Amino acid sequence: FSAFQFINLITSVKQCYVEENVESPFGTIRCTMTGIPRDNRPVILTYHDIGLNHKSCFDSFFHHEDMREIMCHFAVCQLSAPGQHEGASTFPAGFKYPSMDQLSETLPIVLKHFNIKSVIGMAVGAGANILTRFTLKYPDLVEGLILININAQAEGWADRAAYKSWTDFMVPWQEEIKKKAEFIGTFRNNITNRINQTNLLHFMKSYYSNLKIERTSPGGITPMKTLKCHTLLVVGDNSPAVDAVVECNSRMDPTKTTLLKMADCGGLPQFDQPGKLAEALKYFIQGLGYMSSAGMTRLSRDCTSFTTSVASFWPRSYTIRTEESTSKSVMAEDETLLPSVPLKG
Repeated sequence: FSAFQFINLITSVKQCYVEENVESPFGTIRCTMTGIPRDNRPVILTYHDIGLNHKSCFDSFFHHEDMREIMCHFAVCQLSAPGQHEGASTFPAGFKYPSMDQLSETLPIVLKHFNIKSVIGMAVGAGANILTRFTLKYPDLVEGLILININAQAEGWADRAAYKSWTDFMVPWQEEIKKKAEFIGTFRNNITNRINQTNLLHFMKSYYSNLKIERTSPGGITPMKTLKCHTLLVVGDNSPAVDAVVECNSRMDPTKTTLLKMADCGGLPQFDQPGKLAEALKYFIQGLGYMSSAGMTRLSRDCTSFTTSVASFWPRSYTIRTEESTSKSVMAEDETLLPSVPLKG
């Protein structure tokens, strides 16, 4: 990927960046669209976690150098839940904030607004909850999901948060990297100064809702609450969300779901290990049949193991290790791990 190509990419991205408000029956959705949707491929659709928004959750990740190839191939649509964007006005007294199900119903309206035919969803925490509900209702609109720190038992999460202030609750989420004072300072400042605190409390309360998903029964009968698309579950090995993600994985279809545990990584992989996450995203997109020419080096070198399955082109569980990891790792012999499906370029 040459410097000349990168300059052209940055120029085209600046020319194809729009930020708009999309009205829905459940509130205004602040959206940014980077790039132009193509008829022959999905758009990457993101949704943020509690205490973040469409910019603070993923902007730095999509600007990371290892995301250049993906940004050349896909448009990206990022969403903020009602009242969570910077400068949002406080909701009036008596305002009833939409539930997780209602927030998921705003997504088809956004897709129609931008003329998006299908998506690859990427979300963190509460956003992962919303995108999962959307996918259960509209499976034909979703080609794949990347869900970071998903928690199907959100009521337990809310119980822990009820006894702490927002900053006291959210910042220990990064306890494992608290030596990174600049990062923690930025995270704390975002929660306390850039997000409307009243609106944030509304969003938190709407997250007090468990996600009902079920694994296919041994008899082969597929329940209604099963994700039918290929799904990548991501969690840092030092994250407090590990147990919740593993539990959620136990509810998913094992032939379509991969659990990725990132070594030396905390609660927000898109900040802590953006290069590793970008590489995993490339593999996932290739598994869906796109980006056949994408370069693969880092992930194949750092994975501890690769296992293939007739039912799934992804191993169901593996760990990415960083160069700083002191744990032993097994070198992968397969440098490509390409899916056995037609690649679409």
